[in-house]
Amino acid sequence: MKQAIVIGSGFGGLALAIRLQSAGVRTTIVEARDKPGGRAYHWEREGHVFDGGPTVITDPDCLKSLWRLSGQDISRDVELVPVDPFYALDWPDGTRFDYSNDEQKLMQAIAALNPADVEGYKRFLDYSAGVYREGYEKLGSKAFLSIGDMIKAAPALARYQAWRSVYSIVSQFIEEEHLRQAFSFHTLLVGGNPMTCSAIYALIHKLERDGGVWFAKGGTNRLVAGMVALFERLGGELRLGDPVVEIMTSGDRVTGVRTKSGWQADADAVASNGDVVHSYGLVRDHPRGQRKARSLARKRFSPSLFVLHFGLEGKAPDIPHHMILFGPRYRGLLGDIYKRGRLAEDPALYLHHPTATDPSMAPEGCSTFYALAPVPHMGKADVDWEEVGPAYAETIIDTLEERLIPDIRSRIRTRFHYSPADFRTDLFAHLGSAFSLEPILTQSAWFRTHNQDDRLSNLYFVGAGTHPGAGIPGVVASAEATAGLMLA
Repeated sequence: MKQAIVIGSGFGGLALAIRLQSAGVRTTIVEARDKPGGRAYHWEREGHVFDGGPTVITDPDCLKSLWRLSGQDISRDVELVPVDPFYALDWPDGTRFDYSNDEQKLMQAIAALNPADVEGYKRFLDYSAGVYREGYEKLGSKAFLSIGDMIKAAPALARYQAWRSVYSIVSQFIEEEHLRQAFSFHTLLVGGNPMTCSAIYALIHKLERDGGVWFAKGGTNRLVAGMVALFERLGGELRLGDPVVEIMTSGDRVTGVRTKSGWQADADAVASNGDVVHSYGLVRDHPRGQRKARSLARKRFSPSLFVLHFGLEGKAPDIPHHMILFGPRYRGLLGDIYKRGRLAEDPALYLHHPTATDPSMAPEGCSTFYALAPVPHMGKADVDWEEVGPAYAETIIDTLEERLIPDIRSRIRTRFHYSPADFRTDLFAHLGSAFSLEPILTQSAWFRTHNQDDRLSNLYFVGAGTHPGAGIPGVVASAEATAGLMLA
């Protein structure tokens, strides 16, 4: 292979392009938006830097390996700093749990809620280590192109009861309900419902315990900028602000892409980091495109997100970098989001406070935040977000005012929100989903969009919609799997 085109510059697309360019393949990334990053877009307002996400960085070694491919070091372009506690968890009944990587502090925090769960947690950690070994180390960067690949993995999946949900597995080891929520909510970070997401995703806990939780100084946008700098040093080309409108074909092969501006380029292979339904829709002159797009559209998609970005006057020294504000309901709220398509009046929130770690992301004496609420995607909830968005932002501010920042309204100096409609418009996300296909067992591994198309053999996929799934480690692992196929 001499030349490749990668559609989209999210973490998966950038990681794939770096791998290809490091191997000597002349690679061009074509990005629809005016900045690279995909979902990791960012804005600058009134001196505040707002990351769109993802803002939880785990398994830093998967990122460092991209620099090592060409004998370089990530520290040349990115400064990663540890975050502790990983998350501070807060419930409406006043319960607080700091989820830390400090073994002694963590055990003390568990014992404070239920002493019997200390031993149960240790057994859960052993379970998590097992699924991490089988599901991430062995299979995370392996492409599943045939049912035979799935059959080979089946014994390990069966041994760890992959058909069960993460919440049910956690409940097998842990009795106290706050702790059950504390050790099962992680699947929400990759679009999965703890009540239905395959137990294999309990590996996230081991991933965090081993690799830690990190922050790129300056924000996630600086990690994106560092990856772009590496890619361009290797000789790669990044085209911005010009969406691909067609993946061109000849016979059963793709030949290149055409963009909205009329730019056209040939390639030996095309890989898409874009939404999988949208990407197949770009294959206009081959029946495979529309047929596969319709098939994927019938699958279960992860929910969307409503994100309120805001900058405050003054500091917030008592608010850590990452907080989870659980609502009064857990199972019921998840049912509203994933099944019933109801927009909850009592949302759970992930609160991101980057200036707790890096004050430079706000003007001097100020703070930068976002509050993220999981919400149903647009196929489940028929919501006019232009009308409902401002009111839902007020619901979130009400929650923060009541539980955390009593004077929030008088301190807001800038704010804006990002809704499911924006995911659909800006990112071409099917149904406005924030994480692509929902990570359930029957949509994992071979059942997910294949890293290499079955019919158009030089059409490839990378990112959240393909194996192994969403989250920075997942999409970077997908890049390794896809690059292996393209370079074979």
